[in-house]
Amino acid sequence: MPNAPVIASPSRKRSSSTSAVANPPSGASSAAGKPGGGTPSGDGAQGRHGPIDFNRITDTQFLAAAEHMKLEEDIRQLLITPYRELIVQIPVRMGDGRLRMFHGYRVQHNGVRGPYKGGLRFHPEVDLSEVRSLAALMTWKTALVDIPFGGAKGGITCDPTNMSRSELQALTRGFTQKIDMCLGVYRDIPAPDVNTNAQVMAWIMDEYGKKHGYTPAIVTGKPLSLGGSLGREEATGRGTSIITREACRTLGIPLKGARVAVQGFGNVGSFAAKFISELGGRIVAVSDVRGGVRNDGGLDIPALIQHRNKTGSVVDFPGTQAVSNDDLITLPVDILVPAALGGVIDGDNADEVKAKLVIEAANSPVTPCADEILRERDIAVVPDILVNAGGVTVSYFEWVQNLQQFHWSLEEVNAKLEARMLAAWNAVYAEYDASGLPMRVAAYVVALRRVAEATRQRF
Repeated sequence: MPNAPVIASPSRKRSSSTSAVANPPSGASSAAGKPGGGTPSGDGAQGRHGPIDFNRITDTQFLAAAEHMKLEEDIRQLLITPYRELIVQIPVRMGDGRLRMFHGYRVQHNGVRGPYKGGLRFHPEVDLSEVRSLAALMTWKTALVDIPFGGAKGGITCDPTNMSRSELQALTRGFTQKIDMCLGVYRDIPAPDVNTNAQVMAWIMDEYGKKHGYTPAIVTGKPLSLGGSLGREEATGRGTSIITREACRTLGIPLKGARVAVQGFGNVGSFAAKFISELGGRIVAVSDVRGGVRNDGGLDIPALIQHRNKTGSVVDFPGTQAVSNDDLITLPVDILVPAALGGVIDGDNADEVKAKLVIEAANSPVTPCADEILRERDIAVVPDILVNAGGVTVSYFEWVQNLQQFHWSLEEVNAKLEARMLAAWNAVYAEYDASGLPMRVAAYVVALRRVAEATRQRF
């Protein structure tokens, strides 16, 4: 298997209260049933009381910003409708000789500002609705940090924890073959996401190269030896820490000594915890899929990362008390960083959140119902399309380096990332301060304004 923690985040326990919108917004694409039977794509993942439709949530957030901007109806239709949705079947001969059929998805949402860009995830609950929602988020995220990409996302419905390295490689190469016509260095550039990593990107690059020749810019998040960028692995966590620092400074929350809880200790959560602690934050609790640990005096994050790498989990780290993923959300902390999967703060537990500031390092960790409750309680929520944009920003840097056939130093990468994240924060906060909108809607307004302007110029 690829060398990375697999399913290193809490299971998806979400409330049906996230489906607060009774009907899909006008112009939203309806979800088709998953091929080969199973849960219909529009149902999304299961929550605490039923299914959740991430696509509907994303469209609702889009429409809130569009209404505030008084966006023209024809532009709304162009921006809310995905350009292309591809569903493929991938047969894989398993190690025991059985032939298994997997379903893969690639959604290209909008490419008006540049090539489609978005990750590829391997997860048992991947479906078309989730991939469609995440593709739209990538459109707004790339616009928010003002890099010349559009939005896309991909996924394969599988459980990588029960697959060998050779099976994962065959699955990845088969998927690459099936979507080859949609890929290209100026068309669509995949990247790692949940349960995929640099090794998976290397397989995609190699498979694509069999037909098109050596093309390192076809994926980002590659190994350094194949054209990857310094700083890419930790970019999302570093970007999260930059936004946390700026949010604390602007909102008057002292970061030095602040109590911080991080739910999810995979790539994003562990690096975010490391960098926030280096800024003076006191990480008092972290968790992963197996459980969590807390120490009110502060956790030794470098030692905890070593323990996680050795044992596969943060559980049983010496000198700590056990804490569940659910309980971590409601701990008495100053800053809460949900860095796992979506929907972990919902209508059932939002009233119990005690943090002053929620930093959305994961995609959609706060449901619309919870968003409203937290806003009423004066708990600030910094949205995902801003917080976790560091990854795609350094992916852009990697792509540029590949096209130029030139390598940047780590210092240059980090300095450029800092500048992009600061500019994005300043743009969002200025809109938030001037309009009185929730910060999430303000972020969407900044992003939509840029995409809408490019759309008007092209149509």
